[in-house]
Amino acid sequence: MRTDSFLKKFDITALNPMQEEAGKTIRMKSDVVLLSPTGTGKTLAFLLPLIETLDKNCGEIQLLILVPSRELAQQIEQVARKMGSGFKVNAVYGGRSGMLDKIDLKHRPAILIGTPGRIADRFRRDKFSLAHIDTLVLDEFDKSLEIGFEKEMAEIIGALPNVHQRVLTSATSEPNIPAFVGLQKPVFINYLQKGNPQLTVKTLLSPEKDKLKALAKALAFIGDQPGIIFCNFKDALGRVSDFLTENHIPHECFHGGMEQIDRERSLIKFRNGTNQLLLATDLAARGLDIPEITFILHYHLPPRDKEFTHRNGRTARMNRNGIAYILHWEGEELADFIQEIAPETLPIEDLPKATLPASIKWKTVYISGGRRDKISKGDVAGLFLKQGQIQKDQLGVIELKQNCTYAGVHAEVAERLIKKTNNTRLKKKKVRISLL
Repeated sequence: MRTDSFLKKFDITALNPMQEEAGKTIRMKSDVVLLSPTGTGKTLAFLLPLIETLDKNCGEIQLLILVPSRELAQQIEQVARKMGSGFKVNAVYGGRSGMLDKIDLKHRPAILIGTPGRIADRFRRDKFSLAHIDTLVLDEFDKSLEIGFEKEMAEIIGALPNVHQRVLTSATSEPNIPAFVGLQKPVFINYLQKGNPQLTVKTLLSPEKDKLKALAKALAFIGDQPGIIFCNFKDALGRVSDFLTENHIPHECFHGGMEQIDRERSLIKFRNGTNQLLLATDLAARGLDIPEITFILHYHLPPRDKEFTHRNGRTARMNRNGIAYILHWEGEELADFIQEIAPETLPIEDLPKATLPASIKWKTVYISGGRRDKISKGDVAGLFLKQGQIQKDQLGVIELKQNCTYAGVHAEVAERLIKKTNNTRLKKKKVRISLL
C-alpha cells in the first residue's frame, strides 16, 4: 500500500517520528515492543507496515490483533477499513451475538481483531485454519494482563503454530512481558520519556468534601467544550450523573456495567457533538477513538499515576493542546504523584463563568441499515441531502455499523429530515430512520 495514498485518507501530511521508526523496524520482521503515550498514533504505526505484508491470494486469517477492550477492537477495525487496502477486516468481542461472529467469519478476514476472551472462544468453537497467522499484535497488552486475560492470551498464543513476528504496544513504561508471548530478541521503541508538552494540569479546589456543587461551577468555568469527567466507580458515577441531570447539564455515561449497545451509542453521541460531556470510569482511559477532546476532569483521582497518565492521554493528542483538571477537596492531601507535577491551583469560588459560544446543537439519527446491506456513507449523505433536503453543513459525522448507521445532523432539521426519509429505500433495503 502506498504511504502517500494512506496519508491522504487520514488527512495527514506526514507520519510522526514514532510512526516512522516503528514502521521501519516492523518492516525488518523483528519482534517489536512499541512504548508510546496514548494518542500518539500507535494503531497507524503498526497497521501500515503489517498490511503491506498480507497475501491477497490467501483466503485465511493472516494477522491477529488482541486488545483489552471492545471499544479498542472497534477502533482498530474502523482504522483498518478506512485504509482501504482491499483486505477483509473483522472484529469480535463480548457483548455482541456469537451468531454475528459466525456470519462475519464464514468468509475469513485477512485481519482478525478481538478481545482475548472472545478470540479464545472462537478458536474453540470454529474450525478455521490458524496456520496462516504469521503475525501477532498485542495492543495495550499490559492492560489485557491487568484485567485478567492472561489465561486466554496464553491459550491463543499456544494455538498459533506459525507466528514469525510479534508486535506489542503499551503506553506504560517498563512493562512486564510474560514468557508465553514468545518474544525473540525484541527491538524496543520507547517514546514515553518524551512526555506530553501539550498537556496542562490544573487543580480546582472545592471548599466542600462533597464536590458536586464544585463540579457544576467547574463546568461553568470550562464552558461548552468536549471533555471527559472521570469517576473511580460506577456507583459514584451514577450519583454524579443524577446531579448533572437534575441541573440540566447534558452528558453521556460510559462504564462497564452498561450493555454494549448503550456504550456504543454513548460514544457515538459524544463523538458527533450531540453531547459535549462523557461521564466515565477508567474504561474510557484507553482505546477510545475520540480525537477532539479539549479537557479531562478528574472528579476522583485514580489510585496510581499510571491510570492518571492514561486518563490524561485522552486529551492533548496528536500535537493538540489539552487540559487535565483535578477537582480536589481542600481538606485532603493530594497524592504524591500529583504533588510532583506541582499543578497550578485555582480556588473554585474564584472561577469566572465562561462566555458560551453560539454553538450548533446536533442530534443523532439512527438508520436501520448498515455495512452488511452494502450501504455506504455516500449513500446516507445522498439520501439526506437530496430527499431529506438538508444542506451539507447540516450533516455531521456518519458512522457505519454492520447492521445499522448513525449520523449527526443539525438539531433544527432533524425532525423534518426524518419525516422526509423514514421508510424509504437505501440501496435495496427499506430503512427506518429515527432519533436516537
